[in-house]
Amino acid sequence: MAHFARLDSNNIVCGVSVVRNEDSGGGTLETEAVGINFLSQNGFGSNWKQCSYNSNFRGNFAGIGHTYMTGVRTLGVASTDIFIEQQPYPSWSIGINTAKWYSPSGVNPDVGLTTTQLNAGMTFIWDEVNFNNGGTGWASTVGGGYNSNGQSIILKPESLTSA
Repeated sequence: MAHFARLDSNNIVCGVSVVRNEDSGGGTLETEAVGINFLSQNGFGSNWKQCSYNSNFRGNFAGIGHTYMTGVRTLGVASTDIFIEQQPYPSWSIGINTAKWYSPSGVNPDVGLTTTQLNAGMTFIWDEVNFNNGGTGWASTVGGGYNSNGQSIILKPESLTSA
């Protein structure tokens, strides 16, 4: 079996289909073109790209809403094509060795929070305005945590401070 992502005119994934090996005409799906030909001949349109369920190629499995990009410097090569989630913020860029978005300030500070801080509901969110004004871009939220039954309480930022 092979998976194929259907793309709209802006290279946004709008669906993912599976083509069985038996439907390739020769018993195997040796090339992307064979699968695209099968989908096109069966009335599903022609704007398809093969994707890997295990993310073995093109960076990530294609999810609905992801973008198909070409000529990207990532995955350790100078130019490749990838499926990637929508860019979360204008200042974020694609990692050189991974097909993921990264903030210009590095790793989310949540990684360094203590158990006490986590239980108190502290977390960090990206603040593009903070970043554009010379800050790190990370803002802490305080609130939330767990109730007496051990259930998570949804975080409602009660105060934001620069990280």
